Amino acid sequence: MGNWRFPWSFRVYRGKGTSSPSQLALKLLNTLPSILTKSFPIYVLGDTAFGTIKFIEKLRDSSFNHHGILGIPNTRKLTDGRKVSELKTRGQQVYLNGLNFPVFLSWVWLKRDGKRVKRFVISTKPMKGKTIVRWGKRRWQIEGFFKTAKHQFSLHRFGQKTLLGVYRWLILSLVSYLLAYWIYLHNGYFDDLDWYDSAEKALVLLLPQILLLSLIKKLKLLNPWFYKHGLELCLVRCKM
Repeated sequence: MGNWRFPWSFRVYRGKGTSSPSQLALKLLNTLPSILTKSFPIYVLGDTAFGTIKFIEKLRDSSFNHHGILGIPNTRKLTDGRKVSELKTRGQQVYLNGLNFPVFLSWVWLKRDGKRVKRFVISTKPMKGKTIVRWGKRRWQIEGFFKTAKHQFSLHRFGQKTLLGVYRWLILSLVSYLLAYWIYLHNGYFDDLDWYDSAEKALVLLLPQILLLSLIKKLKLLNPWFYKHGLELCLVRCKM
């Protein structure tokens, strides 16, 4: 809402044979209170998993009447048989194969592994190409945060089966993320952010006892190796 971002709700995709990501997204949209949906225009930002015909049609349904800014693959076909990758003009009106109403197409350039890659975005609301790009880039910012939390702060490793367990794991992951970012700001580094390095520094500065216990555990595992080579490791606590 405006410059504010806050999590509202979530659904967990449980794999093949269960509700798809786009079906789960529709359930999430149903949880929005009418005070929001009637007072503000709702823009749904989604990646290619949400660019399905059924999802786009549902956004236009009278029960939702939301606007969608969604990613689509460059192989997606139009009703005239062309692929979206063949189009040259941002913001033009197109008809996707399977849809009976028009959408508006643009694309953004992103940096991936030092290279520029082209990603296509559609809008269900008439917009200029630059506007679609601006909204589309916001989704990749959200996705960037999600991937960081997932792969750097263990969001993808949760095995909880209860709602409370999921909430606890989300909070732990988010707290870890925030601590690492605050250490990054504290050190005054404003160049490329190395999340692994920031997380290590946060552990040393903020949670030294956790680091110490982790080191002791690793040393205990190495005890047999020390004995095998005629060595003995002793840890002595010193009063400081």
